[in-house]
This record gives sequence, C-alpha cells and structure tokens, in this order.
Amino acid sequence: MLLCLALWLPGFFTLPPGDRDESRFAQATRQMVETGDYVRIRFGEVERNKKPAGIHWAQAASVHAAEALGLGTRDDIWPYRVPSLLGALLAVLATHHFGRGLVGRRPAFLGAALLASCLVLVAEAHIAKTDAALLAAVGAAMGLFGQAYLRPDAFPARRAAGFWLALGLGVLLKGPVAPAVPLLAGITLAAADRGAPWLRALRPGWGVPLLLLAAAPWFVAIGIATEGRFFAEAVGGDMLAKVGSGEESHWGPPGYYLLTFGIAAFPAAWIVLRALPGAWRARTRPATRFLLAWIVPVWLLFEAVATKLPHYTLPVFPALMLLAAAWAMDPLRAPPPRWLARLADAGFVAVASGLAVLAAALPYALAHRVAPAALLALPAAALLLRGAFAARGGGAGAAATAQWGRAGLAAAVLVAPLYAVVLEGTAPRLEAVWIAPRVAAALRALPGGAPAAEDFGIVGFHEPSLVFAVGTRTRLLRDGAAAARFLAEDGARRRVVAVADRDEAAFREAAAALGLGLAELGSLAGLNPSRGRRLTLTLYRAAAG
Repeated sequence: MLLCLALWLPGFFTLPPGDRDESRFAQATRQMVETGDYVRIRFGEVERNKKPAGIHWAQAASVHAAEALGLGTRDDIWPYRVPSLLGALLAVLATHHFGRGLVGRRPAFLGAALLASCLVLVAEAHIAKTDAALLAAVGAAMGLFGQAYLRPDAFPARRAAGFWLALGLGVLLKGPVAPAVPLLAGITLAAADRGAPWLRALRPGWGVPLLLLAAAPWFVAIGIATEGRFFAEAVGGDMLAKVGSGEESHWGPPGYYLLTFGIAAFPAAWIVLRALPGAWRARTRPATRFLLAWIVPVWLLFEAVATKLPHYTLPVFPALMLLAAAWAMDPLRAPPPRWLARLADAGFVAVASGLAVLAAALPYALAHRVAPAALLALPAAALLLRGAFAARGGGAGAAATAQWGRAGLAAAVLVAPLYAVVLEGTAPRLEAVWIAPRVAAALRALPGGAPAAEDFGIVGFHEPSLVFAVGTRTRLLRDGAAAARFLAEDGARRRVVAVADRDEAAFREAAAALGLGLAELGSLAGLNPSRGRRLTLTLYRAAAG
C-alpha cells in the first residue's frame, strides 16, 4: 500500500488536465453532475457514444464525495482521477491475493510490487479514464478464473458469482474487452487440455444472465435515450474502426507491443523478459499454463488490431508480473539466453536514462531555462540503476546465483524517486504544454474577471482540456471570420475571443470588413502536444465605440 502511494501520488493533484482522453472523460462526467442526467454521455452538445457509463458514474461519485467533504470541486481534475487510482490499487491487491494460489505467497507479493511500478500503470493511475479501473475488474475476474481452473471441485457458488459480477462491471467500464480476456483464455485452455472441467465450476448457466443483469439496465436506458445511436456509433464507429484502421492516428505495426514492452513495463520488463523462456518451458504446470493462456491470445489479438496504444495490453500485465516473480523467486530457475539477458539489461538502462534525460532537458527545450527540480532526475536514475544491479548480485550471466527477487523489489522501490521527479518536479511545471489552464488564468485576470463560458470563443485551439478549464459552454469557433462575427454580435461588449496566430490575418480582415474595432487584451505562447505544433493565442475584445 505504501509503495503504491509513493509511486502514484506524485503529480496526482498537480498535473493539469491532459489531452485528449482525460479531459473528454472528465468533461463528460462534469456535464452529468451539472445536468443530473447519468444515462447520456455528452461532450458539450455532442453525444459521446463510445464507451459505457461505468467510469463516469465512478467519477461522479468521487466528485460528489469531494464536494461534500469540502476537499475539492467539480472544476478540479483530481476527483475525476480517484477511480483510476483506486482501480490501480485494487488491481495490485488482486494480483497479490489471487497470485498466492498461483505462484505462492512471496512471488505473489513481488509480482504485485512489479505491477505497481510499471510505467504504464503509474501513468494510468494519474489519468481520469477507464483503463486502470478496467484492470481491477479483469484482475479480479481472472484471479477467480484461476481458482476455478486449478481447483474446480472446490470452487463455491459465491466465487462464481464474483467472477460474473466482475465481468459485468468490466462491461460497464469498457464494453466487450473485459469478457474477451477470460473467453480467449478459456478457449486456449480448453484446446490445450482437451477439456474444460473448470467451466462447470464457473456455473455459466446462471452466471451469464447475472453478467447481463449487471450491465443490461444502462444499455437498455442508453438505447432508448439515443434511439439506438449509441450502439451504432460504439460498435460501428469506435470498436470496428479500431480493428480495421488506426483510429485518431494511433496506428501501429504488428509487433508494436513487443517493441514497446520495455518502456510500458519499466522497470519490471528487466525481469519479465528473462522469465519468459523458462515459463514457456514450464507450460505443462497448471498455474503456468493458466497464466500463459491469459497472456498469449490477448496479446496476439491486440497485435492484430490496427489501432494501438501502450495501455491496451495492460489487462495481461498481472499475469506477466506473476510469471516474472515466480521465476525470480525460484532457486532452480533456468537462465535465459545470453542475448535476451543482455537485451533486458540494455533496455532497463536505456529507459531509466532516457526518462531522466528527458525530464532534465524538457524545461530547457521548451522554455530555455534550467529547472533545478528536473535535474534531480539524473541522480534518481543513477540511484535506481546502482541499487537494482547491486541488489541482484552475481555476474552478468549468473542468473542461477543472482538474487532476482531482491533485484525486482529494489527496482520497484527505487524507481519511486525517478517517477516523483518526472511527475511532480518536471511535468506540472512545463507551462508551455499546459495551454488550457493558462488561458483560464488569463481570463480570470481580465478587468472585471473572466467572462461567462458562453461569452468566450476560441479559434485555433480546440483541445478538450480547454472546455474543461474554461467551461462547458465555451464557443469553439471554426475560423478567424467566425471569431470576428462572434465579437460583432456582442452588443454589451462582454465577449472575448482567443485567436491563434495562424488565424490572425483572417480574423483581422473579417473584423475590418465588419467595421469592428479590436482591443487586444494580451497573448500567450505554447506548444500543443496533441498536434506537436507551437502556437500563440491572443485575446481580443471589441473596442468601445
């Protein structure tokens, strides 16, 4: 628990809302809270028919709790992140709890620690969206599935009910992804074992209806509320688009997850890569076979899907960490091939060094200034590398004598200072990339205070973080001419527009054609990381007279 908090709390409260998914999820939840409509999911006036409402309900409950306790408001981003933090924590606890029956008590503890320290889970614990919570549901369901697989004659009905309810929760979080994991694992196990005695233990006769009962009420309600549009857009416009093409430019070739695993699973990949050959050789052992059946078909499925993002394979990470921990704690473990050991060492050093250099260099690259807090990433990375290699002991190829359990735990603990520097000391202070909060601050600093959201329009920067920072009714204008017309319609001269430098000429030309005088209120420059483009926004109001 303390390790999880040390890894995940830095930056949790200080990182501004991110683009694009986090701000989309948080803004849709805020509109639920504002309107009291907990069935339809909207971003502004647009229906967001992509994911079910489960994560929005969890975020709304967190926001209501924060406001009731006086700890935060619906305009703060951190209450929306609480379900992700709790989901990550529950996933780690599930890995430890169910891992004890699969690999033993001590390896289960190490596997949970390795999972908690994985870079992709640390990132997801800081982001207000579905994936950390989904991991908790999948981890619980697969843990119960593992018990049914290993001991089908001693699997009570209450655990079967827990399995199906966990899948129902997963469906409410992210649709078919959650049931796909045990389905693929079950097909693989049934083919490998030429039988499925565990299926009767799971009691699908009443379990599947229980799953449907947990998820169906909202699906019926949203189908009625949107006249079926939710299903047409969620299946045809989101899920099938991800399968057939790289949605939103998130395309990746087959092998993408294998190539990026060293980063996504850092620092645990250092041990996972070493453990995989031995796990494959031990695939006849029931627990190892179950963990491999959890990993392999799901991994191949995501490699085949055209749309790829680093967190998509997160549902198999608990199994990977348990396999790695079992190998690390086995005194009779077989050494990996020398090339693989060297690759694992090189990847560990490269990712640690790369994170440190990136954290130290970004403030200068973006703002031409040296940030002392960011420079602490360099000694933090050195501490991690020195401590992990020292804890391992043995020579470079001495896998049989090296203390890999101790090395894995040391890496999981010693990576915390590096993450703290990156997430607390560096990222929140990169003002150039946090454009939306700076726009909101500039509006609040105007004489007379910030205009109402409906009296503020912007052209050239339409990222979701801006809507969350300024307000639901912010006017996202198409071009410079639309910005000029937006000001010209304002009889009381309350309106303010922000115009990006690319639209400046068209805006001024349209304003001149309308006979509109302009009062410049200030400007700010930054970098839109979603587009990789620098821009300058200038605030205008119609001149008096």
